[in-house]
Amino acid sequence: MYFWKHLRTVMKHRRLVRKGCFAVGLYKQGLTHDLSKYSPTEFRSGLKYYQGTRSPNSKERELFGYSMAWMHHKGRNRHHFEYWTDLSVKTKRYEPVHMPRKYLVEMVMDRIAACKTYHGKDYKEGDALEYLQGSLEGRDLSMMHEQTKRELLYLLTMLRDKGEKETFRFIREVVLKDRPFAE
Repeated sequence: MYFWKHLRTVMKHRRLVRKGCFAVGLYKQGLTHDLSKYSPTEFRSGLKYYQGTRSPNSKERELFGYSMAWMHHKGRNRHHFEYWTDLSVKTKRYEPVHMPRKYLVEMVMDRIAACKTYHGKDYKEGDALEYLQGSLEGRDLSMMHEQTKRELLYLLTMLRDKGEKETFRFIREVVLKDRPFAE
């Protein structure tokens, strides 16, 4: 029943990420973004828990306390901060690792595209920051490296305050040139 709706949602999201990534010169990320969503594990879950207004993973998590689709997805997609954890040599515990810039930028494009996809004509450039701030209050982001968090907040605040055009220019000229920011 939801096959075409879910497929359209995934395709729209990927198209918007691709457009954003291409605008800043990340062609490989744009082309390969979220290909795992077509895998049986993620696609079947997307069909079963489709709602059209938010990620099906949220519904699956509400029902079972976890989402198999999300666990599959985050382990295969480097644009999610949850991917960037490793065992610390010092503490022998899993700890966050600073994300490489190209994946940080892909994460920004992913958040913009998700908000545009789910909010439609009601999308505002502050939506991605608002969603992240809601996440900061509503769940544990301790597995996001502090510098990655500062950089993400900086870019999403810039998006809200200065718009997409200026933020994408900044990403091209500063972020992807490995120049310091959000120190």
